[in-house]
Amino acid sequence: MEFPNIKRGSLKTLQVNLGYKCNQSCQHCHVNAGPHRKEMMDSFNISLIPKIINKYRIQTLDITGGAPEMHPLFKELVSETSKLNINIIDRCNLTILLEPGYKDLATYLAESKVKIVASLPCYEEENVDKQRGKDVFKKSISVLKILNNLGYGNEEGELKLDLVYNPIGANLPPSQNDLEKEYKNVLNKKYGIRFNNLLVLANMPINRFAQYLQKQGKLNSYQNLLEKNHNPDNLKSVMCKSTLSVDWQGNLFDCDFNQQLGKAVNIFPRTLKDLSEGNIIMEAKEITVDSHCFGCTAGNGSSCGGSLT
Repeated sequence: MEFPNIKRGSLKTLQVNLGYKCNQSCQHCHVNAGPHRKEMMDSFNISLIPKIINKYRIQTLDITGGAPEMHPLFKELVSETSKLNINIIDRCNLTILLEPGYKDLATYLAESKVKIVASLPCYEEENVDKQRGKDVFKKSISVLKILNNLGYGNEEGELKLDLVYNPIGANLPPSQNDLEKEYKNVLNKKYGIRFNNLLVLANMPINRFAQYLQKQGKLNSYQNLLEKNHNPDNLKSVMCKSTLSVDWQGNLFDCDFNQQLGKAVNIFPRTLKDLSEGNIIMEAKEITVDSHCFGCTAGNGSSCGGSLT
């Protein structure tokens, strides 16, 4: 089954991967991040990001990794883009905020009014540690309490805290609304934790998760599951229509998953430098698609912002 052709809408979000270095090595990680990774975006490309955001009137900077906070210029990037009065998202694994040298970072993020999108694939300790490593759940709960004390997660507050759920195995995620209610009930009752929204994401059959499925003999069946549950109504809302993804070398892609597979955008520009030097119109340009794209349209749909329906 071939994925349908789709085209770009207006560019609203620049999603930037600062590098693959991370203090964790999660089983489902589609970028194969970990403590051993050395890749980091250079200072030249980082300097281009605020200029491009201003030039193209981009509304949101979505910072990811690895653990993006481990980049030595992370704070500098946040400070410069904060001057542009746009939305800034830090995709945080939570535990990084307890590591030596990063314990002041939670306060910095709050002062900078950065939205935190944090991984917490389950509200049960055993399931989280199975997917992400020993004691990750306890550390994550400790950090969530710190963030709540700083004002994150209040319904009416400025400081937004969203949690991210990924299925543990080769399954589609459940209803986002139903699971969010369950998360909020359990986390508040057991730990006194508040958060704004739960983002439910399907696991993409690429890189580390694909290798895991291959070992389990489930890669083909999972791909078939995604294709069987393809919902064409989700095509109008997929994230690649309004997002441009940037890798640590400054190359441009239609989405974070295409980035990891090396599937470049079909059109010029190809790099941040190209984007900064030209005045490029990307609207109505064709998006690079392949079989993994069914992960975004299956069932309720999946994007960096959670379910599509």
